[in-house]
Amino acid sequence: QSYGLGIKEVWEIPEENHEPGFVQHTLGYPLQSSLLDKTFGGTFLYHQKPNLVLVGLVIGLDYANPYINPYQEFQRWKTHPDIRKHFEGGTCISYGARVLNEGGLHALPKLTFPGGVLIGCSAGFLNSVKIKGSHTAIKSGMIAAESVFEALVDGGESAAESAVAVTGEISSDEVVKEVTSYEEQMNKSWVHEELYEVRNTHEAFARWGLLPGLMYTGLATHITKGREPWTLSHEERDANKTQPADQFKPIQYPTPDGIITFDLLTNLQRSGTYHEDDQPAHLRIKSELSDIPESVSMQIYAAPEQRFCPAGVYEYVEEEGSTGGSGDKKLVINAQNCVHCKCCSIKMPHEYINWTVPEGGGGPQYQVM
Repeated sequence: QSYGLGIKEVWEIPEENHEPGFVQHTLGYPLQSSLLDKTFGGTFLYHQKPNLVLVGLVIGLDYANPYINPYQEFQRWKTHPDIRKHFEGGTCISYGARVLNEGGLHALPKLTFPGGVLIGCSAGFLNSVKIKGSHTAIKSGMIAAESVFEALVDGGESAAESAVAVTGEISSDEVVKEVTSYEEQMNKSWVHEELYEVRNTHEAFARWGLLPGLMYTGLATHITKGREPWTLSHEERDANKTQPADQFKPIQYPTPDGIITFDLLTNLQRSGTYHEDDQPAHLRIKSELSDIPESVSMQIYAAPEQRFCPAGVYEYVEEEGSTGGSGDKKLVINAQNCVHCKCCSIKMPHEYINWTVPEGGGGPQYQVM
């Protein structure tokens, strides 16, 4: 599987500046600085009635530079003159983030198991070229419903008479079924055709860079329609794509102005995220990898979790009595900040974090995202 991190804001703007139906997708600035840059990602900007602007950045988590800060890249993008104008006179009212499973057709798991099926984003039907998955999710739900219905009525009149919808009870003699026809029907649907068409596009960017990736995507989506007789497989975990920090230079990001751009903790308040103070931390270091934060993440990769987390959960602080060197710092996990994006469990060096389920009701309280 390959993943992307999406970071998003919602703005209210003056109605006279609103353009209902306006849609804009961009590549290039700020994620790609050259035609062969292999960082995968882009941005979106939508105007939505009555006076909202929905804006965000998505970056593939297979990026190599550990100094990249997706949140800061998003804030920097908003300062571009052609983007900034959409926020003039407006107010940011909401902020959030989540990880997208972008592996597409290559990464689809087995879709059925006894008593259930995987649909929508749970399975991974996102079309990352379109930055869209709601249409495929809806279709998978429709096919699942049809397949489950056929499985429930299979068995004739006696089975129908004893169905739970009629009796209100689940019979102890009822066999737990695996609706394998669902996966068969998905493979025959336009969802499979659409994902097959773009199956190689993400990997084309990852292997060859921005311009070759664009050329390949144009070829696949407009000419070959996915009929090229090869497959570009994503064979490495996103965590392993991060390269040592000594191969890159630290990135200096502009100071937020508090009007168009914001510091992370200010924006985090707009997510409404909340966890009870007395609950156990749901973000836990795997016991067998307890040495990774200080000995590997900090020393080799310059602690990328301080930058890729869109909620400021991870920070390295100097221990009391330290001399100020990097070896004197320890990891602090501010689990109460977590917006449940799941980025840390994917991009951490050696995947050292075990993301467990927090208490019910905790996390972000999105309203207009």
